[in-house]
Amino acid sequence: MTDGPRQRSSTGSSKDAQGEKESGGGGVALKKEIGLVSACGIIVGNIIGSGIFVSPKGVMENASSVGVALIVWIITGVITAIGALCYAELGVTIPKSGGDYSYVKDIFGGLAGFLRLWIAVLVIYPTNQAVIALTFSNYVLQPLFPTCFPPENGLRLLAAVCLLLLTWVNCSSVRWATRVQDMFTAGKLLALGLIIIMGIVQICKGEYYWLEPANAFEPFQDYDVGLIALAFLQGSFAYGGWNFLNYVTEELVDPYVNLPRAIFISIPLVTFVYVFANIAYVTAMSPQELLASNAVAVTFGEKLLGVMAWIMPISVALSTFGGVNGSLFTSSRLFFAGAREGHLPSLLAMIHVKRCTPIPALLFTCLSTLLMLCTSDMYTLINYVGFINYLFYGVTVAGQIVLRFKQPDMHRPIKISLIWPIIYLLFWAFLLIFSLYSEPVVCGIGLAIMLTGVPVYFLGVYWDNKPQCFNAFVDKMTYLGQKFCVVVYPAVGGSSSDSSNGNGSREEGEEMKEVMSPLSQTEEDTHKSAEC
Repeated sequence: MTDGPRQRSSTGSSKDAQGEKESGGGGVALKKEIGLVSACGIIVGNIIGSGIFVSPKGVMENASSVGVALIVWIITGVITAIGALCYAELGVTIPKSGGDYSYVKDIFGGLAGFLRLWIAVLVIYPTNQAVIALTFSNYVLQPLFPTCFPPENGLRLLAAVCLLLLTWVNCSSVRWATRVQDMFTAGKLLALGLIIIMGIVQICKGEYYWLEPANAFEPFQDYDVGLIALAFLQGSFAYGGWNFLNYVTEELVDPYVNLPRAIFISIPLVTFVYVFANIAYVTAMSPQELLASNAVAVTFGEKLLGVMAWIMPISVALSTFGGVNGSLFTSSRLFFAGAREGHLPSLLAMIHVKRCTPIPALLFTCLSTLLMLCTSDMYTLINYVGFINYLFYGVTVAGQIVLRFKQPDMHRPIKISLIWPIIYLLFWAFLLIFSLYSEPVVCGIGLAIMLTGVPVYFLGVYWDNKPQCFNAFVDKMTYLGQKFCVVVYPAVGGSSSDSSNGNGSREEGEEMKEVMSPLSQTEEDTHKSAEC
């Protein structure tokens, strides 16, 4: 099955799309403005959300002892690093934005890639962003309601304001968005650094009862293989977001160097922070106290920071604010990549003529998240599709092995031993089988939600000969969307060629911006760009 002209026809005629590309409407390209520091900020900022501050107890309650819990955190960190290593090879071998969606599509075909995109568009990113935004609003409003829970409508309204503000920042400038990400990632690392330092102080005072081997492995409930497997699953979910940098590969400065380098810096850093933050927690709290707390970092702060305990809830709020920004930034690039491949309306693959930001994709991401804020079932949806999200991690890594055999001579700037993807897949298969065994209904519903994308794919993407009136309607809507957002289709060769030469994108982007900036000079020029 081919995915070129056939897919483009889903949002208009392929002839029009080709004409638009040749006309110069695609002269603007995504700018390479993400350096190494910002790349690390994206990975660390997306992995470290509110979980390590609020509820790291998911691993503890299933591991049954402090010692086993710490081992689980270390092993899941190592497995995450192995998975990230596999993604590093794929990222420089297939240097396209979109991450695992782009890799799955290129290796296994359009349908597999579309299903990955479908479940992300439909549920995963809107629900995750809505939950993070609600957590932010909860910690901001909680001091105003010390004796009760904040009103539900107030939480949702503040979450919506957070989303709208960050969407505006991301639409305005890539540089602004990455600076926000850098700043809030640094803030959450400083807060976690404070927790770790306080833990070291506690150890120096002799408060390490639960770290002594005899006590660390003393179970507070009977050990159970099924529960330990669940602890590994919880730990793996806590590291979620490690693959987000691959979604913005085309905006990385020198991706062949900075993509793997950012991964090698960020994953060990997050593993270190997770392990030592949990060590710090048990110097101030027993396992029972930790499990009973609804916000572990806040309880920790109340015990050790005294009048400075307010630092912890503020840290959680800042962490989640940065988490929303990082998720908006990366998920919009996934939708942008999907539209560029013809799997979503082509308007979502267009970027602003001056700012070079994917404004339609960002607005779509924001709108879908705002809609999720209006529902009461988003937590249930996350449970259903969490299994599917993890499923595609394994499918992507398996694709690395398949690609080695299908195209052994393909240029690979990074080429790791196949033992690493095999180790990752063994661990992945263990967790997947256990998930199916322990929660067959939840996993089944998740699979059913994903499979609703099959008819959508064949009707919207695979079907070439759509009625002319439908194509005309789509073209008209695309044109109106272009005029509203002042966007054009990006340069066809811009991103891929830029990926290979490092700095070409910036120079070419600046030249093309000058050419495209007088978009409104004539209606004919604007209409040329809009034929998609």
